[in-house]
Amino acid sequence: MSRLMHVTSGPYEPPVPARELTAVSADGARLYVQVHGPEGAPAVLLAHGWTCSTAFWAAQIRELAAGHRVITYDQRGHGRSPEPAGASGYSTRALADDLEAVLAMALEPGEKAVLVGHSMGGMTLMSASSRPKFAEHAAAVLLCSTGSSRLVAESTVLPLRAGRLRTRLTHAVLGSRAPLGPVTALAKRILRYATMGAGAAPDKVEACARIVHACPRKVRHGWSRVLAALDLDAGIRELTVPTAVVAGTADRLTPAVHARAIVAGLPHCVGSAELAGVGHMTPIEAPEVVTERIRELAATYVQIKEGA
Repeated sequence: MSRLMHVTSGPYEPPVPARELTAVSADGARLYVQVHGPEGAPAVLLAHGWTCSTAFWAAQIRELAAGHRVITYDQRGHGRSPEPAGASGYSTRALADDLEAVLAMALEPGEKAVLVGHSMGGMTLMSASSRPKFAEHAAAVLLCSTGSSRLVAESTVLPLRAGRLRTRLTHAVLGSRAPLGPVTALAKRILRYATMGAGAAPDKVEACARIVHACPRKVRHGWSRVLAALDLDAGIRELTVPTAVVAGTADRLTPAVHARAIVAGLPHCVGSAELAGVGHMTPIEAPEVVTERIRELAATYVQIKEGA
């Protein structure tokens, strides 16, 4: 199955980047990087979530690139970034290493940016929050639909009472090695139930389904094991830069209890929002809200480079 199954028309068609780069991580992993927008404009970096790709941010890129330099990259094994060579390539340490490599590649020394993470992308930011490159480049952070620990235990994808049985069955479902197969009407109904609000428009469901189904099942399974054992609570306390949080009230993968815990643990929270009826895919389900929050953070915390 092609890794580039994204939609090819409409607001969720990925824009053509101004530049394409390759960042090399600490273990030699190569990461596909895109840069959109004018040089010298306020910088924004977007980190996508589990089973997604740069295509996930199409709506944000389209709206922000006129006045911002938007950097996004495929997490290892996703999109156009090659799969990790072995099991050691799947870890929160690798996520942090990769982010540092992209920051070093795409930004000038000392240049600040708004860092935005959705789901596993938010976990990437938490995992890197104590790293030198993070401190050098992070002006502010936006966390969308993410969590720091107990992901499987708190998930409500399966409509069962919380407890050991639900946790065990959820672990089996989310960690399945089974192929997702083609994007059919049934597949879209399942994906909408598991990851989106009930009112998600068909074009949004289509966009998400194509992106998620393009993720190789080996990669999907490899990262599911990392997420199941996740413990990044300490990373929240290291997020000392201004940080905002967005979550959906209908999120079954990372319910709003995670967002509330993050807000409670942040040293410098600059706002939180729980979007009524929105599921896990906030940047696609509520693109205007997410884009406007990014724009506000950039206007407040990122200075335009001299000579731009």
